[in-house]
Amino acid sequence: MSTVQSEANRLEGDTPAQRLLTLLEVISEKDQFFTLQGMVEETGMPKPTLHRMLQQLETLGMLQREADGRHYSRGVRLRRLAENLLLNDTVRGARHAILTSLVDDIGESCNITALSGGEILYLDRVETPAPLRFYLHPGSRVPVHCSASGKLFLAQMAPSQRRRLLADIPLKQFTHNTLTDHQALEREIETVKQQGYAFDDEEFLPGLLCIAVLASNPTGVSNIGVAMQAPIMRVNREQALSYLPALRRAADAIAAICQEGVPAVETA
Repeated sequence: MSTVQSEANRLEGDTPAQRLLTLLEVISEKDQFFTLQGMVEETGMPKPTLHRMLQQLETLGMLQREADGRHYSRGVRLRRLAENLLLNDTVRGARHAILTSLVDDIGESCNITALSGGEILYLDRVETPAPLRFYLHPGSRVPVHCSASGKLFLAQMAPSQRRRLLADIPLKQFTHNTLTDHQALEREIETVKQQGYAFDDEEFLPGLLCIAVLASNPTGVSNIGVAMQAPIMRVNREQALSYLPALRRAADAIAAICQEGVPAVETA
């Protein structure tokens, strides 16, 4: 039996609901727009059947048709489903314990983030007890181009994927430090690739410094970031760099529970 035919059998399932679910699994792995014909060639499914399934998913808001009418991308409802799964994950309690331990260790506010479209979604956050702080609650969103975590997520992408994402969102200026030029942002992303960490140096909010790292993933592409945020009158870039070992220990611990479901709360 050929690989294509074997994959088609796996996709078909025993019921229409199972077939739609397995098709969504294939679609969720894509990092670019796709066409009906491309999916036919990839899965080996009959074109009329696949066309009907894509129409059903589009009607449900799980997919959306792009402007040319031929290409599909993930719809708002599917992205919201993914976000809710991350926000309400069964390992949330263990993740929060790691974050709390990290804040106890370094003394500044820390958060866990994920990429959602062109925005950074705050999955969890623990505030510093210090009186001067910036409050951002879980569920908050920050534009990807002026976020430390966002730069890390962008740095993982192939250039073509990054161009597609950034082409659909304005590089809005929030402060005098916000990178609004695509070439300048690309240079920053190259630096981030080499360093393995990223700064938000008053690029989203005046007076706010952020440094972030990614939690590792066996696939090589992570969608979990761990970041520290602090007012610049208390933490400068050099001090923020001194927190990198603690941030990386926390990121490793979060990666472990996400991959294995094994709580690990010691970050010091």
